[in-house]
Amino acid sequence: MRLQHNKELAMHTYQHQLPRPLRAKRWLAATLALASGLATFAAAADTTVRVLRVEISDVEKQYYDDVVAEYEAQNPNVEVIFEYIANEAYKTRLPTLLQSDQRPDIFYSWGGEGLRDQVEAGFVRDLTEEMQGGWQERYPESAVRAFTLDERVYGAPLYATVVGFWANTALTEQAGVDIEAIETWEDLEQAVVALRESGVTPAVVGGKDGWPMHFYWGYLATRLAGGEGIEAAKQGDNGGFEGEPFVQAGELLQAFVELDPFQSGFMSTSYERASAMFGDGEAALHLMGDWDYIPSKERSATGEGVPDEDLEFIRFPRVEGGEGNDDSFGGMNGFAVTRDASDEAVDFLRFLLNEENQREAARLGIFVPVAHGSEEELDTPYARKVAQILSESNFHQVFLDQALGTSVGATVNDISGDLAQGAITPEEAAAQVEEAWQFR
Repeated sequence: MRLQHNKELAMHTYQHQLPRPLRAKRWLAATLALASGLATFAAAADTTVRVLRVEISDVEKQYYDDVVAEYEAQNPNVEVIFEYIANEAYKTRLPTLLQSDQRPDIFYSWGGEGLRDQVEAGFVRDLTEEMQGGWQERYPESAVRAFTLDERVYGAPLYATVVGFWANTALTEQAGVDIEAIETWEDLEQAVVALRESGVTPAVVGGKDGWPMHFYWGYLATRLAGGEGIEAAKQGDNGGFEGEPFVQAGELLQAFVELDPFQSGFMSTSYERASAMFGDGEAALHLMGDWDYIPSKERSATGEGVPDEDLEFIRFPRVEGGEGNDDSFGGMNGFAVTRDASDEAVDFLRFLLNEENQREAARLGIFVPVAHGSEEELDTPYARKVAQILSESNFHQVFLDQALGTSVGATVNDISGDLAQGAITPEEAAAQVEEAWQFR
């Protein structure tokens, strides 16, 4: 009874953070779910749908709890359980879970070559037919394309993410740096010098986890080669991943590190720790996805993070002569369904990603949904900035450690850290990526 009381109390507290009509709707859903539970007493649900998700903020977890409560109220014979695994552990544990009898029914996916590996291994359900009848039409073509392989659809998009620089303007102004004036890579380098000279740590990075450092090399490669150039490299054109844009990306990254932009011990710092450090005001910049808005606050010592009035989100700067200066870089995130999952799992996924729930996520500022019209509900200036970047982008390049598949992605993460430490040359780094791509 105490557990039930705590769940009701948590729901009651959350509802009072919502607008009145939504409060009533969500409370009704929770009440119906409770009534349904009492009516069936201790009877177990006929079907259980297990959803595996990368670890997220408490606010987003509450959002999913609300969606589940509403769905279970409408479908009393179905129980939906969300399970969460930390980012790095998720990437390593998912392949093992998919091969076991503990596989989830629905799992979080970044699409790309990583999803292809799972499809070719026979773990993923083809959703092509089920996405018809209005479901697929909810999303822009680019969003569905991230989960389309050989003209078959194997996942549904949830939201798009954009990597950019989070900036603490109280610190940048202290150093006389105008954040809005950072438009080119040279502008960023000058800002780093000015911040360091003023006694402010220019940027934090979670180098220990690999993928945060890959944001530097990957974004530079995207700026230089462009999305089309990366696709061409996959086909072996222009030297493949040993081509000039990928070598130059390493050169720019190493020259940047020579300016001493990062905190002490950056290669032993995890993403979570770097996120907290930025939230605690220990550095002026953090190159990270737009999703870090709430987690950075929650991870800070105060739980409040950088005050909104001191917080900005700016584009990754342009690079002289780059083919991808008008491209964006980030994720197209969504969910896939495992091969043997029940039809109820597909039905829940369709419900989770319906227009109303997507709009609710936008209203709460949890992420930037991709469903048509949901951007109208975005409330924070950061979310609106992300939507603007996406709308103005010529091409949205998915993270290279995901777009190129698991094995090649691991190489991309490794060479990014090695470049930052000066352990390899830019040419060696590019050659390693090309070799990994050829032997994937």
